[in-house]
Amino acid sequence: MSDVSYYTIEGLKKLKDELSHLKDIERPKASNAIGEARDKGDLSENAEYDAAKEAQGMLEMKISKLEEVFSNARVIDESQLDLSKVLVLSKVKIKNLNNQMQVNYTLVAESEADLKSGKISVSSPIGKGLLGKKVGEVAEVIVPNGTLRFEIISINR
Repeated sequence: MSDVSYYTIEGLKKLKDELSHLKDIERPKASNAIGEARDKGDLSENAEYDAAKEAQGMLEMKISKLEEVFSNARVIDESQLDLSKVLVLSKVKIKNLNNQMQVNYTLVAESEADLKSGKISVSSPIGKGLLGKKVGEVAEVIVPNGTLRFEIISINR
């Protein structure tokens, strides 16, 4: 069963670029490494050959996984987003009710998450807790240290 993943246009381009890099650059490098190791003689005692074959297998698994993700990827039309509640690509301002600190986050697909730039995954505990909430509502998020409570201050696109 395949899982549909939602991406921004830039996130989908990044995924496509990574897939192209693996196929067009890394795959030929792996083949060359196997060829060079094979030329060094007896394959039964050639650790370099075994390592190159293993690296190629890992690369092919990664390519296969990315191809599956890419085939199930959908671009989110930001103009169609409902701003009355928190959804994927919503920019939310929240207030931590434990310490009164306010934070801005953009909810994105897991592969686009980058905490340094304020992008959190919708599948993270905080992301899950915020989804579907409206301005003024309180999201309770269970984390290892206990329960965090966040009030939704604003939702933007």
